[in-house]
Amino acid sequence: MQETIKGYIDHVIFRNEDNGYTVMVIKCAGEEEISCVGSFPDVPAGATVKLTGEYVTHTIYGRQFQASAMEEQEPEDAVAMERYLGSGAIKGIGAALAARIVKHFGDETIHVVEEEPERLVEVKGISAKKAREIAVQIREKTEMRRAMIFLQKYGISLNLGVKIYQRYGDSLYNVIRENPYRLAEDIRGVGFRIADEIAGRIGIQRDSDYRIRSGMLYVLSLATGEGHTYLPREELFERSSALLDVDASYMEKYLMDLLVDRKVVVRENNGTTAVYLTPHFNLELDCARRLLMLGEAHVVSEDEDALVRRIQKIEQDTGIRLEERQIEAVRMAASHPLMILTGGPGTGKTTTINAIISYFQSRDEEILLAAPTGRAAKRMTEATGHEAKTIHRLLELSGMPEDDAPMQRAAIYFERNEENPLEGDVIIIDEMSMVDIFLMHALLKAIPRGTRLVLVGDENQLPSVGPGNVLRDIIRCGHFPVVELVKIFRQASESDIIVNAHRIHRGEMVPLDNKSADFFFLKRSDPNQIIRILISLIQEKLPPYVKARPADIQVLTPMRKGVLGVEQLNSVLQRYLNPPSPSKKEKEVGERLFREGDKVMQTRNNYQMEWEIVGKYGIRADEGIGIFNGDTGILKSLNTFTEEARVAFEDGREATYSFKQLEELELAYAITIHKAQGSEYPAVLLPLLSGPRMLLNRNLLYTAVTRAKRCVTVIGSQETFEAMIRNETQQKRYSSLEERINEFFQEKDASPWG
Repeated sequence: MQETIKGYIDHVIFRNEDNGYTVMVIKCAGEEEISCVGSFPDVPAGATVKLTGEYVTHTIYGRQFQASAMEEQEPEDAVAMERYLGSGAIKGIGAALAARIVKHFGDETIHVVEEEPERLVEVKGISAKKAREIAVQIREKTEMRRAMIFLQKYGISLNLGVKIYQRYGDSLYNVIRENPYRLAEDIRGVGFRIADEIAGRIGIQRDSDYRIRSGMLYVLSLATGEGHTYLPREELFERSSALLDVDASYMEKYLMDLLVDRKVVVRENNGTTAVYLTPHFNLELDCARRLLMLGEAHVVSEDEDALVRRIQKIEQDTGIRLEERQIEAVRMAASHPLMILTGGPGTGKTTTINAIISYFQSRDEEILLAAPTGRAAKRMTEATGHEAKTIHRLLELSGMPEDDAPMQRAAIYFERNEENPLEGDVIIIDEMSMVDIFLMHALLKAIPRGTRLVLVGDENQLPSVGPGNVLRDIIRCGHFPVVELVKIFRQASESDIIVNAHRIHRGEMVPLDNKSADFFFLKRSDPNQIIRILISLIQEKLPPYVKARPADIQVLTPMRKGVLGVEQLNSVLQRYLNPPSPSKKEKEVGERLFREGDKVMQTRNNYQMEWEIVGKYGIRADEGIGIFNGDTGILKSLNTFTEEARVAFEDGREATYSFKQLEELELAYAITIHKAQGSEYPAVLLPLLSGPRMLLNRNLLYTAVTRAKRCVTVIGSQETFEAMIRNETQQKRYSSLEERINEFFQEKDASPWG
C-alpha cells in the first residue's frame, strides 16, 4: 500500500550516478530514522523531502522504505534552514557558519535568507562581498527549488525540471499552465506523450487547440524518423486522430492554423496534398535550387579527341580495358558539372571511379573523395588508393549545442559552408543511397559553383536511415546525366554472391543446391539450432575459409525483436564469442551488459564526442569530433575508477565514453540489415525464419546479400527466403526532392545538359 513520509536527508549511504539509484537515511518527526531506497536526482543532505512509496523487507538489510517518487520541500523553520545551509548546498557556508546565521536571526532566518540576504553582513565572518555572492546563490537555488516543487506537482522529474527551468526561467509557470505542449517543441528529450501527460494532470481538455496542434506536429516529427519528409494530408489526419483519440474531421481547421503560423507547408505533389514541417520543405527546396545551380555551372571541358586520348592513356597505364558505359561515365564527368554513376555489385563502379580520378589527375585537378560512414570511407580509400573522408569530416563538423530542439537537426554546424566552401576541383561522393536530406543540404552548401560533383551509388540499396530519398530522386528527376553500369564483369560473374544479388534484384529464384563456393543455404526450422550453427560458423568454420577474424564476420537480421532478432542474438553471441573472464572488466547499463572485448555499435549521432587516431608509438595522428549512428568497433577497456570506457572503431578512430554515455552503445555481434548499409564484411550470416511481410522484402534481401565480400550463408526457411524475392513491396517513403527539382526546371524550361 502506498504511503507518504516526510523528513530531511540525514546522510546518503550509496548513490549510483549512472541511474540515480540511492540508499539514504531520512530523519522524520521525533528523529525516527528510516532507510530509504529508490532512483532520485542528486539532492544534498539536509534537504527536506517528501517521499511516496511502500515499506518492504530486504533479505539482508531488513525493513526499508522503497520510494517511487520524491519531492524536495522548502525549509519550514530555522532548524530546517540550518540543516540546509550547513549541508554544503550554498558555496561558502559550512555547518559552523550556518549555525551562526540561525543563532543571529532565529525565527527570521528563512525570511532573511530568501527575502533580505544582504542582511547576512550582520553575521560575524560574512563580508558585504560574500553576502552578495551568497545572495545570488540563494536566490537562484530558491527560484529553482520553487520551480522544482511546482513542476513535481505535475509528475515532472527533477532532471527534466532542470531542463525546463533552464529553458524558460520564471516564465515556466505560464508555459506549464497555458500550453505544456510547447515542451515537446522546445526541449530535447520531451516528446508529445510526456507533454500530453503533463497537460492531462493540469486539466487541459483532450480537444484543446494546443493539444491537437501539438499532436499533429508530433506525428510529422515521428514521420521524419521513418524516413519521410512529408505526409499526405489524409494520412496525417488518420495518424493524428489515432494518437489524439479525436475525430479526424477536426484536423482541417488546425492544419490551417499551423499553416498560418508557418509551422507547416502544404503543397500539391502529383495529385497528393503533402504536409511538411516547414524546415523539411525548405531543405528539399534549397537542395533542388543548389543542384540546379551546380548543374548549370560552366566547366572547362576538352574536345572529343583530347578526351579519347586521355582515356586511352588511362587504359594503357592501368592495363584495364574500359567497357562502353564506363567510358561514357568518364566522358560525362569530364564534360558536365554534375553527374550520377549508378549500378549494382560487380558492374565496375570502383574501376570507373578510379578511371574518373585518373582522368582529372592527368589534368592536375584537385580531387576530394568522401562517403557517408567511416567504414564506407575506409573502403573507398582502399579501392582508390586516395584518401577518402566521411562527409562529416570533409565538411569539418564543429558540433551542435546539447540543448538543441528536437526538430533542429539541420542546425548542425559545419566549418565548410557558403562562407568557407570546399577547396577542390572535383568532389566524388560514394554510397549516395545512405545520404539523407540533412547531410545532402550541408554538402551542397559547401560546394561552390563551378566545382564538379560526381555522385555514386546503387539506388536499389535500402534508402538512408534519415529522411529523404536523395539518390533516387536525383536520378529519377531526369535533369542530370546518369550513367548506369549493367554489365557484370567476368571476375564478378564467377562470384555467386554477385550473380545471386542480381537474380534477387530481378525477382528470379536463387539455386539453393549449395554447389556454390561463396553462397550457401542451410535449411533449418528450429531457432535454437540456427543459433548453434551461427556460433559454430563464427567460431570455427568461417574464419579460415574467408581468411578473417571471428570479429570480422557479421550476423545480419531483419528485426530487432524475437528469438532471431538483434537483442536476443547479441545476448547469446556475447556469451559464446566473448565469454566472461576474471581478466575482463564488465559494466551493466540498463538491461545491457558490456564486457571488455565486446563488438559494439553507436546507436545515435553524437556531434560532440571527441575522437583521435593514435599512430605508431602512441602518437596522436589525427583528432576530431562526431561519432555517428552505425559506427562499429571494439570495447577496448573499462575503467571503473575513472568510470570511462575506450572504444576503438574500425576506421582507426578511438573515443572515450563516460559510463553515462554507454547508453549510446549496443552490442554488435548481430545488427539489423538497415544498420549494415554502406558496409562490407568478409562473410555475412543471415538467419531467416519469419516476420512481417512489409519488412521481409526483396530490397532488404538484396541489401543483405551485397554486404558480403567472400561468403554469404543463409540459415533458416527456404519459404521465407523465396517469399522475400517475390515480395517487391517496400514501405512507401514520402519524399519530394524530385518534384522540387522539376519545378525549378519548369520555371527554367530547359535542362542544363540536354
